[in-house]
Parts: sequence; C-alpha cells; structure tokens
Amino acid sequence: MKAITCRRYGPPGVLRLEKLPRPEPGDDEVLIRVRAVEATKGDCELRGFRFAVKWFWLPLRLVMGVRRPRRPVPGGYFAGVVERVGRAVQTLSPGDEVVGCTNLRFGAYAEYLCLPARYPLAPKPAAMSFEAAAALPLGGLNAHHFLKLAGLAAGEHLLVNGAGGSIGAYGIQIAKALGAEVTAVDRGYKADGLKTLGAEHVLDCDRDDFTAGGARFDVVFDMVPGSRYRDCLAVLKPGGRYVIGNPGLGKLLRAAWTSRFGGHRVGAAFAPETREQLEALIALVEDGRISSIVDTVHPLESAAAAHRQVEAERRVGAVVLSIP
Repeated sequence: MKAITCRRYGPPGVLRLEKLPRPEPGDDEVLIRVRAVEATKGDCELRGFRFAVKWFWLPLRLVMGVRRPRRPVPGGYFAGVVERVGRAVQTLSPGDEVVGCTNLRFGAYAEYLCLPARYPLAPKPAAMSFEAAAALPLGGLNAHHFLKLAGLAAGEHLLVNGAGGSIGAYGIQIAKALGAEVTAVDRGYKADGLKTLGAEHVLDCDRDDFTAGGARFDVVFDMVPGSRYRDCLAVLKPGGRYVIGNPGLGKLLRAAWTSRFGGHRVGAAFAPETREQLEALIALVEDGRISSIVDTVHPLESAAAAHRQVEAERRVGAVVLSIP
C-alpha cells in the first residue's frame, strides 16, 4: 500500500511516500480503506517535534520516540470504508463508511489502516464526501467539548481567539447553532470566511486589540497558545467563563486558582475522543446545525505541501489529504 512516512523529526521535507505492507486485522480489529485524512497542526508539531505548548515535551518524546518516531505513519482523523473485520467484531461490517480517530496509534496517512473496533468509529454522514467527513472529528469534537464546558447559551456573546483553524471555525458554527453572538479574532485575510461561518464581528489580530474596544464577553474561547491569560480574563463579564484549547503549564495552574478564587470559571480539560462524542457531533451535522469546513484538499503525495500550508495558517478550517 502507499503511505506517507516520517522516519526522522524535521521540516515538512522529511515526509516521504513509500510502499508498505498492508496491515492485517486481529480478531478485535477492523481494516479500513482510508479515503481522506486531515493534516492537522498536531501532525506538524509531532513531525518537527516543536510544540507551542512545551510543558509535555519530555514525556511525549519518551512515548513517541526519542531519536525518531516510533510510529512512522502520521495521521489521526480520517474517513474511509471498512474493508475487513476480525472474527470477534460485531459492531461493524465490510462496506461500512466510517469517520474515526486513531488516538495515539496514528497511521491514517496511508491507503489502509487497522484499528480496534472499540476505537472512536462512527457512520459517515451519507450525503457528505470523504474529504468533508475527515475534517469533522478534530475541529468538531474539540469545539463541541469546549463550548459545552463553558456552558454557552442562547443570547450570550462569545469571543473566539484563533477562529480560523479547524477548532475555532467549528466553534463559530456551534455557537451560532446555540443562538450566541460571535466575535472572531484571526488574521485579516480570513475575515470573509469567518463571516460566512456566522461571526457577526471579526477582528484582525495583527491590527486590532480585542482588549481595547470596551467589549465584554460571556465566554472567551482561546485557541492561541501565546495569548496572555490576564487579557482574556479582562474582557469577561462578571461571572464569565474562559476556556483554553492550548493551555501551557502556567495557564493550567492559574486556571485552578481563578476558578476557585478569581470570580470566573476557567476550563482547560482536553476533549474526550469517544464513539459517543463522535456520534453526537455527527448528529449535529445530519440535523443541519453545522457543516464540515474544508479549506484545501491535497493528494496524499503532497503531504509536505499540506503541512506547509497548515504551519503557515493560510486557511480557514481544515486541510485534507485525499486518497482516491
């Protein structure tokens, strides 16, 4: 089978297209013919082993591989077709179209992928392309989780800082589905795309200071690792909530103190990736409350170009690799 491999840490050029043996499913596993996979910021960070959030660098290096990646095929969020199932699998059948997450097994930048049947695998929306479906899990699961953690309600005003990435873009849609007002902060060239997603107000992070205009928000949803904690708290209304998608260690420690003594609730818990959560997300799609957000589709062999685009943040939504 064809697969993209990363056999040493480094820039996008370390990614290579190789021929690898097709995996064989165990008794409790499914073999999936991958049709599309999202190229994520996390994929890029693992490839180069350079993280905006640095506190988990050492333990992650020990898990992922000290000198080189232990699992050379990247990719965690995909859509495809079940090819074969193990003898003990009863929840899936050959021919099922699925959306899924590989957790820390990775391996989705390839024509075929084996996963335990208990992993987050859910039916692909019938009317959705594989490319659009692959763009759902990362952004959708995280945005849904953080806005639920914040308790965002109809009529409230939400600030999304870093609104143009996979997670922030879904955050806008989910907030609008809940009946909230949205202010989006990102690069100025993304303004039209963010307004199309439903943001009433768009600020250019290179020119506009969201702390300077006097606006106050019920919820701040922060996806920018380098943002200043005190700035995000300063624009909250009394009793407002602050949720952090990329928390550094300092923010994690301050979040606990603020939630207990500081008059605001701060959430930084990572999103669970479960089948139940994935099915709930897909239900929102099928109800027409949110739609998939794909900026660009690249062929598998252009994985390096996809990584360069993701790292440059020249996108609104997801960058996807297609495997026809």
